[in-house]
Amino acid sequence: MLFRMTTNADQPQTPPRRRAPAGAAVLREDVTEAIRAAVFEELASVGYARMSIEGIARRAGVGKTAVYRRWRSKLHLVLDVVSAVAVMGLPVPDAGSLEGDLRLLYEVTARALRHPLASQILPDLQAEAARSPEIAEAVQKALRDGQASVASGIVMAAEKRGEVRAGIDEELALDLISGPLYWRSVVIRSPKVPKGYLDALARATAQALKAL
Repeated sequence: MLFRMTTNADQPQTPPRRRAPAGAAVLREDVTEAIRAAVFEELASVGYARMSIEGIARRAGVGKTAVYRRWRSKLHLVLDVVSAVAVMGLPVPDAGSLEGDLRLLYEVTARALRHPLASQILPDLQAEAARSPEIAEAVQKALRDGQASVASGIVMAAEKRGEVRAGIDEELALDLISGPLYWRSVVIRSPKVPKGYLDALARATAQALKAL
């Protein structure tokens, strides 16, 4: 019988475990969402100028490094969070008529704009936008793109039903649809929408769109 001495070279080799490079840790989505929520709360509480990475991290229950792994500055963090609003958007109403679709849209939008966070954050960001082109661009994108997709869907549905003419000016339509409610809620910051206002607004806007 032959015997031979086994060496390490004779044994099956287990591949060495590769270490992830520094800074390449998987970013937990729940932590990212907690930070984003904290940004909105900090904006509403202290405003953009006084907001800090330390305050955001403390409110989110994480360390500052968790924030800096995801965003390199307060500005980039706010730009990302505000821009994300445009991606979420609103569902396109389907009430079966132009006036009905507008009424549903105004109801949802008015409720969102009355939310304490939105009512405090939007005016503050608009003030900051006057001093920062980057913030101005992000705010415009969040407000305009989110509404544009919904308004476009409402107009397209109205075209198919024959309620508005084909080839309607969508830019003008968006201004007519979105302008009045933002003016009341965001610009002059009216505390509440009068009874019957949304019905009247939907009716007047529908008539204006049909006249284009």
